[in-house]
Amino acid sequence: MRASHDRFVSENGTEVDVDFAADGSEVFDLWRLRCHGLSLPESLEVTDQDLQSAVRSMQPLLTGVRPGWFSVAT
Repeated sequence: MRASHDRFVSENGTEVDVDFAADGSEVFDLWRLRCHGLSLPESLEVTDQDLQSAVRSMQPLLTGVRPGWFSVAT
């Protein structure tokens, strides 16, 4: 069974899309990060490698929950 998800859009068009794991925690993947970057007022186009590097640089603030999926550490 697939987890539910929510997509939030601010007044300036910036998007944040998250899925919810079975325990209710918010999780996201590189595709969602890319969509967020593209929705910024000054759009950011990045590669998967750039995104993976950014996620690694944010550990331990972010934690891997399954391959390719991340959550904010609690």
